[in-house]
Parts: sequence; structure tokens; C-alpha cells
Amino acid sequence: MYPSRIIPELVRQGWQAYGLALSGSRVASSLREVGLEPLVVSSKGRALLALPRLLRYLKEHDIGVLHCHKSSDLRLGALLVTLRPSLRLFFTDHMGVTRPKKDPYHRWAYGRVSRLFSISEATRARNLAAFPLPPERIRRLYLGIDPAPYAPSLDGGTRLALRRELGVTDGAVAIGLPGRLTPGKGQRVWLEALARLDEMHPGIAWQGVLIGGVMAAEGSNEEYVAELRQRVVALGLEPRITFAGFRRDLPRLFEALDILCVPSRNEAFGLTVIEAMAAGKAVVGSNSGAIPELLDGSTGRLAAPDDPQCWAEVMAELAADATLRSRLGGAAREKVLKDFTLSGHVAHLVEEYSV
Repeated sequence: MYPSRIIPELVRQGWQAYGLALSGSRVASSLREVGLEPLVVSSKGRALLALPRLLRYLKEHDIGVLHCHKSSDLRLGALLVTLRPSLRLFFTDHMGVTRPKKDPYHRWAYGRVSRLFSISEATRARNLAAFPLPPERIRRLYLGIDPAPYAPSLDGGTRLALRRELGVTDGAVAIGLPGRLTPGKGQRVWLEALARLDEMHPGIAWQGVLIGGVMAAEGSNEEYVAELRQRVVALGLEPRITFAGFRRDLPRLFEALDILCVPSRNEAFGLTVIEAMAAGKAVVGSNSGAIPELLDGSTGRLAAPDDPQCWAEVMAELAADATLRSRLGGAAREKVLKDFTLSGHVAHLVEEYSV
């Protein structure tokens, strides 16, 4: 969904944006939601057959920049650049490449790329090893968000009502974990850590809130969700864990919580981390992947993604000290305002477009 997030800001900064998407896709819908009617093709194969039409479209609209966000789209992008040399081709690796791409095809396709963007230093290190490009053509470009929606806006009564909806009793510390319910997001370790927290500090009142769709259509692994529910029962945590489901009101949900946890094993960036930071919350993240680039001891806490005991100890520290949570949350929001805004991200992006 990255293109639809940045297009309004691109327009605000003076650029005219166009979109190409598969008909009926979520990408096409997301572009329409921000006021852009995309050029659509029925399939990637059809897009290749439609090369003459696409080239006419590029010429008619005087399009000079082509930006791809999936490696499978580069075949089309590289062909368009080959046939229209005035185009500049950009590619963002959002996932973090896992295997080398230096065979003849990839050398040809990536050879047409003017700039490859890595969304963190962790992914850039992998990109440098995997892609057939010189280091100067692989740039780190952190993602950004609009921090405004995450500023507190609930009055006391509304916030209390939302907490009660989430199963948080009065006076309890609400500990949330937002994200898709899939194994790589670390929900198992988090549940084990909460069980240890209960054993170590029975006097601390807390409620765990799992935020994320529970069905495959919502991006989750249904078999894994069933395993999580079974583990909650086995750990005796049924009254203490709320499955909040898929939510569209994340900024308000964050406002209702006290601690946000992101125990993912290998985040390529950690968008959820900076969203929680923008909400001014105390955040605990894994000390792996790109998360340590976002969080440090002055803005949050880090814990090993496979160590429930470490997570339990960090959560206990934060749960017991509201002043510490407030200080970390305030510093975290300031860091987002300084380093991870959408406007700043797009400003750096268009610098590269303009070269």
C-alpha cells in the first residue's frame, strides 16, 4: 500500500503522480481511495502485450520517472526503460532480499535501475550482497508516516470506554501487540513472556491485547491463530488476553494502550514501531532486523526475539513505572517527528527523482 500512502504527499510537494495496477487489485482500489484513477491491466502477462499502449501513455503524460515496488514488476519496468531511454527507473525493496539475484536476467533488469532504495541499513546490507548493482546505486531511505493522526485525541471517558472494550480493567496496564497473526511476528514468545511476567510479578495488574485479523482474508494464518488460542488456554491466560481482531482505528487503539510490543524476528523496517512511537507510547522491540535502528534506550526498550524471559523482565520494568513509560513515549514521538515523517521521506525521494 506504499504508493497510495505517498501519493498525496508527492502531489503536495508539486509532483503529478500516475498509477499502473492490476484490475480488481487492492493496489488499484487504494489508488482510487486517494483520488488517482490508475491505468489498469488484467494480468502481468497482458501488461507485456500492452507495451505499445503503455509507451503511448508515458509519452502522452510526459512521465519521466517509473517506480516499482515488487521485483516481479521489474521485467515490465526494464522493458519500458529499454524502449523509452528517457525514463528513469527506481525500485524499492520493501521485504529484504533473501537470495542472490546476479544471474543474466537479473543483471539485465537491475542494470536498468537508476536507484535501488533499501528501507533500512539492515536491508541495505543484504541488498549490497544480493543485487548486481554498485554500492552508490543502492541507497538507504527510511520509510515515514504522518504523525498527526497518532497524537492523543480521546477524552478521558472515551479512552476508558475503549480500554474496557479491550478487556482492560481499571488500573491495569494494557500491553498490546499489533500486527498480522503469523509466526514471524513473535506472538508465541510474547505469550510465554506474559505468563512469566505473571509468575514473577503477581502484584502487577495487566491485560494483553493482540491486534490483528484472525482470518486468512485479513492476512493472518488461521492455523497459527488457533495455535495461539490453544496456547493462551494452556498458559492459563484466558482472562488476561484479548484478541481484538482487525482494526482500522489503530491510532486510537494505541492511545488506549500503555505499552506496545513488536517481537518480530526480522523486520525489514518496522512501520508498526514508528507508529507506536508517534503515539507517544513506550515501545519494546526485538533487537534484530531493522528495529534497533529505530529504538534505543532513550526511546524504548529492546529484547531478544527468542527470549521470553528477557521480554518478561522488560515488560515488568515498564509496567511498574508510569513515569518511565511517559518519558520514553515522549522521546519516541520526538524522534519520529525528527527522523521518520512522511513529508521528510518524500522530500528525500524526490531529491533522487530529480537528479
